[in-house]
Formats: sequence, structure tokens, C-alpha cells
Amino acid sequence: MSQQPEASIVTPEPARARAVFSSGDFALLRTAALHHLRTHQDDPDSVKYGNLYHRLGRLA
Repeated sequence: MSQQPEASIVTPEPARARAVFSSGDFALLRTAALHHLRTHQDDPDSVKYGNLYHRLGRLA
């Protein structure tokens, strides 16, 4: 039984990462988070939405 050389496996380079959201999307998400905060002030998750609102503000 003869041994054949191992074929080198060529893997393609990963595709470049592409942005999922546009700059305008962040403004819309921030507005939606603010609306949710105002309409659900007594919700225990409102702190999470407040944090999201501020993080989105840093990106805009």
C-alpha cells in the first residue's frame, strides 16, 4: 500500500464583517427605547431600557 501525500486543505478567508445597522437605525432604536421608557416607567426592566437608551446615544 503506497502512501499518498496529504492534500493541503485550503480554507477561504472569512468574509469581511459588514455593519448590520446604519447610523439612522441607531437613532430609531434610541427613540423606540425612550418611548418604551416613558410608557412603561413602573416596569422592573425599565432600568435595562434606560441603559440601552444611553448606550445608543453614545453610538449616534
